[in-house]
Amino acid sequence: MNCSQATGRSGKPEAANRIHHRVSRRTVMPIVTIQQGPRTVELKRDLVRRVTDAFVDALQIPAEAVQVWIQEVPTDSWAIGGTLTADK
Repeated sequence: MNCSQATGRSGKPEAANRIHHRVSRRTVMPIVTIQQGPRTVELKRDLVRRVTDAFVDALQIPAEAVQVWIQEVPTDSWAIGGTLTADK
């Protein structure tokens, strides 16, 4: 967490607390984790929007309930078929 972010009683950033309170406690709050190689911020924005829309449509939940985490893996830390992607 960024030290400059205000935190609530739960220790979570205030924004996270506000989202939590707006969504019903019975609402499914999926966390989608995407592991991928580095992409541009424009591509990540589009991906996050599409993934969120898919969960909203499939689960009939508000967009605010969907969390998408992108974990970018450098090409020297990921291999396909025994070869680092950096070496391809």
